[in-house]
Amino acid sequence: MIHPTALIDLSARLGQGVRIESYAVIGADVDIGDGCQIGHHAVILGPTRLGRDNRVFPHACLGGEPQDIGYAGEATRLEIGARNVIREFVTIHRGTPKDRGVTRVGDDNMLMVHAHIAHDCVIGDHVIMANGATLAGHVTVGDYVNIAGLCAIHQFVRIGAHAMLGGGTMVPLDIPPFMLANGNRAKLYGLNVKGLQRRGFSPEDLRQLKQAYHLLFRSGQRLAEATAAVRAAGLDSPPVTQLLDFVAESKRGVTR
Repeated sequence: MIHPTALIDLSARLGQGVRIESYAVIGADVDIGDGCQIGHHAVILGPTRLGRDNRVFPHACLGGEPQDIGYAGEATRLEIGARNVIREFVTIHRGTPKDRGVTRVGDDNMLMVHAHIAHDCVIGDHVIMANGATLAGHVTVGDYVNIAGLCAIHQFVRIGAHAMLGGGTMVPLDIPPFMLANGNRAKLYGLNVKGLQRRGFSPEDLRQLKQAYHLLFRSGQRLAEATAAVRAAGLDSPPVTQLLDFVAESKRGVTR
């Protein structure tokens, strides 16, 4: 199932049932898992690993050198999980030695046209990046995050699980999990209630998260004081604990 015009390095490894369309380029040290479909004119450079059943659409470019002025050709890599949809002109770059040395993308993600994932990023599972969404280097994105079109995420920022970013949002600071964020620069606008309901969060989870949100981000208290207030209020559900841990671990600062 390989078109005769595709260019495939002899060191590339192809799983069972892989389909590679016309004029695609598969470079050295590329490992493509079972059932993957690689569109015409797509480019995959190594070292890169793709899990099974990924769909790579035409003109996507995966595994290119990082856009980092300090990079000097070191052996770094890209790792992509299973069942991802990678649309036209998506770019995902390998890591750099100054950080993880690897860029990682999880499972079941949808990366729409012209989305960009820079070096050393870590993307979870079930993430949606809409058209033109851009991650700078060293960004971490949790599971079930929805990043709307034309968003730009500053380097080293973390996006917490189940967060949703509105179109064109500029993100210089961490976005806590479960939140809605929008604007230039990003501000919080409450919980991603609809998304959380779809994913099975209980009414009690939502009640506690709403209380924690107001104490942390609407009370006017310093974060340390607000965190103590959340604990004093007996808000101890697993989602609230996850939210407090995220805030406590922030190095760039938290969007409020």
